[in-house]
Amino acid sequence: MLDEEKGIYTIGTVSELISEHPETLRVWERNGIIQPERVNNQRRYSNNDLKRLKFVKYLLDSKGLNIAGVKQVTDMYSCWYMRHCSGGAMKNSTMPINKSKPCWKLEGAFCFKANDKADMCSTCTVYQNCKDCDKIYE
Repeated sequence: MLDEEKGIYTIGTVSELISEHPETLRVWERNGIIQPERVNNQRRYSNNDLKRLKFVKYLLDSKGLNIAGVKQVTDMYSCWYMRHCSGGAMKNSTMPINKSKPCWKLEGAFCFKANDKADMCSTCTVYQNCKDCDKIYE
């Protein structure tokens, strides 16, 4: 099975694949937008890194955001650096999706709607095993 997070591409290869200068990729890295793997102090980009970079280009080119805006948007994606993120779903899916939040991993897909925090807390084993949680969560 292919590991989508394994760094296999050099910065030169990635810059050609997404039509960006290598220095641009370095700027995005310095701004915390992308975190490629390092092997012998050389950047190695994974398949998921490529998907992230394409999403960054979409935000910059299609949505007109600057680097700070892209950083703010990507910070709202809890799965931005999550290994084994399954991605989102298409509009016609039966799964509840957030139509205002495009999925970075699957082009044309959208992120799933977040569960209500109260629902998550009530099923959390830490909460269930906590003796003083009623005092904490009041």
